[in-house]
Amino acid sequence: MINKMHVEIWSDVMCPFCYIGKRKFEIALVCFPEKENIHVVWRSFQLSPDMKTDPTKNINQFLAEHKGINLQEAKRMNDYVTNMASEVGLIYHFENAIVANSFNAHRFTHFAKAYGKQNEAEEKLFHAYFTDGKNTDDIQTLMQLCKEIELDAETLEKELESGMYVDEVRTDLAEANQLGIRGVPFFLFNRKLAISGAQDPDIFLKAMTKAFNEWRVLNPEEELL
Repeated sequence: MINKMHVEIWSDVMCPFCYIGKRKFEIALVCFPEKENIHVVWRSFQLSPDMKTDPTKNINQFLAEHKGINLQEAKRMNDYVTNMASEVGLIYHFENAIVANSFNAHRFTHFAKAYGKQNEAEEKLFHAYFTDGKNTDDIQTLMQLCKEIELDAETLEKELESGMYVDEVRTDLAEANQLGIRGVPFFLFNRKLAISGAQDPDIFLKAMTKAFNEWRVLNPEEELL
């Protein structure tokens, strides 16, 4: 088994800053000279665990109700985030985003993880939610995303219906609570160095370099790629 340094990322599919953070981290990772020796693991987090999926309601409406503000203020807040996302090449359509509980989406990422395609699943989920306006709590939607990353959708359907990956999601949520994580994205490098929020790529690069240099002391170069 190849030895690599782990970077764990707690995030939620419905978190706009998590998609931005993902992209900024990826920019840093491309610039990291030892990127082949980095293993990224996505961990589940729910900003609104009690949210009920409602395809008739968009995120602007949800935000207005959740924060007790009017629809215009909610739209203004989301427009600000949309502009932030555009700076890293992401296109957000909050007016189309469907209010959806993210628990099943997290189960899908754990399914994909079992086949070595967790990062691809995360990307598809974020894009489906923020750009395409798809219901990411819907099994048919998840099956389609599963096909797009070349995994077996029928197997996904059977495993979701059987209750698989519920424990894995709950374990991630419990660990987030133990670590005191209150917001996402949350990046944990080598279980020692933490970065919270969608930081600039330079910050991620510095953190990754520091963590990797410490990790390498215990993992001699001859054992790496």
